[in-house]
Amino acid sequence: MENQREKLVSYLRDQGKITTSSGNIKISLVTGLFNILHPGHLRLLRFSKECSDILVVAVMGDKYNTHPERVDEKTRLDFVQAIDWVDYAFIAYDEPDSLIRQIKPDIVVKGKEHEKQVNIEQTAIDEVGGKLIFSSGPSNFSSAELISTQKGISRFDCIPTEYLGRHNVSQSRLREVCEKFLHLNVCVFGDTIVDEYINCDPLGMSQEDPTIVVTPVDEHKFVGGAAIVSGHAKALGAGEVNYFSVVGDDEIAIYLEKSLNEYDVSHVLFRDDSRPTTLKTRYRSRNKTLLRVNRLRDHDISRLIQQSILHKFKEKVERADVVIFSDFNYGVLTQDLVDEITRLCLKNDIMMVADSQCSSQTGDISRFNNMTFVSPTEHEARLSLRNKEDGLVVLAEELRQKINGKHVFITLGEEGVFIHSRRESDGKVMTDRLPAFNSNATDNAGAGDCFMTASAMAMAAGANLWEAAYLGSIAAAVQVGRVGNLPLTNEELVNALKSHLMSGYD
Repeated sequence: MENQREKLVSYLRDQGKITTSSGNIKISLVTGLFNILHPGHLRLLRFSKECSDILVVAVMGDKYNTHPERVDEKTRLDFVQAIDWVDYAFIAYDEPDSLIRQIKPDIVVKGKEHEKQVNIEQTAIDEVGGKLIFSSGPSNFSSAELISTQKGISRFDCIPTEYLGRHNVSQSRLREVCEKFLHLNVCVFGDTIVDEYINCDPLGMSQEDPTIVVTPVDEHKFVGGAAIVSGHAKALGAGEVNYFSVVGDDEIAIYLEKSLNEYDVSHVLFRDDSRPTTLKTRYRSRNKTLLRVNRLRDHDISRLIQQSILHKFKEKVERADVVIFSDFNYGVLTQDLVDEITRLCLKNDIMMVADSQCSSQTGDISRFNNMTFVSPTEHEARLSLRNKEDGLVVLAEELRQKINGKHVFITLGEEGVFIHSRRESDGKVMTDRLPAFNSNATDNAGAGDCFMTASAMAMAAGANLWEAAYLGSIAAAVQVGRVGNLPLTNEELVNALKSHLMSGYD
């Protein structure tokens, strides 16, 4: 029988799954039906990946699936392919022992429940010199990890079928929009932030004073602020992304520039000796943030730096399809700079969107005029309008009129997003609401950035208001299912769309 191992290794090298030049690649194989993915499956797959360089999963074809509530083989394959631990998955039409003789895996992993049974694969495993391992995976695998897209699968709490029907939103159309991201040129302006996560083990309470005592276990840094918006845009498939910002002359700026290079984001970073690169350090334990320490200065950048940013933008403006303002009110997006960039965009018919984040009483989303949409939180919208009383419809319309904008997305955290617009043809107010797709968030940081970026690119690629809001909501759901800001890829977004097949929609 033909040896498929070498072909598989060669294919995975071409796909970038294998980066080492070593020929000593260890492959693990898991076979199964995977009618419904559950925590046991995920523990097993995670363990299998940790035992090898490459994890191959054979999803047994429909002829082997005798379960009365069975799911078709293509859908089951989609489920498995959405898991980042899996390097290669396929529909298997041969018996497991035949697959083993073809692939020649180093390890075959089965669930612990099979350990005391007769395993017909053993003979084939012995023939190819492999090993059979039984495991249910680590027992401390947390439920939060089930929605981690760093090393897992995205899950959604609900599917808004009525919303989809009202606005004729289809998955095929959304996938078509995602494919068009490739042709977009995106420019991002805003404040650079680096997020540092220090994970700790809790030791207890200090005997000297009422202080929680922890010990650091590991540290991770993530690109944040407007910089991760540019990372999202590139990973989502934009052909060209240009990022304009200001940083300090320090090691954090060096880390940032290295990360942007890895993300393939073109960047113009102006050094400002009067400020450090903004660093936000979070001390976390058991998926909760205990303390956050911010190192920053928020005075306005100099007029000279503003003019330098404008000069560089003029070199890119004719190729831009969409400009994203990601404002954290740390002094980069001065009003003069925003107005000049806006003027250039209007002159060149470039779509603009904006988000202005504030944690207390600083920030004003209404200073961004002529935007295709703005996406403030309810607090930010009320703060900018000094309106604490009116409902969301009145609030959103007041904001839309003040900025002379087309649409308003008011993000509501665990309650989802409120969508507001006014139809140009007859002036009719149009509103709707999407629930949060992931209410069991691991880390809320970056949800708004992800929503804005995906929604903006969707509109620039031809999506309507309702399609853009839906894609943005899916992107935000994936983002909050993992710790730290990481660029959301086009593949992750499309895989998240595929998971909606579980609902029977489309």
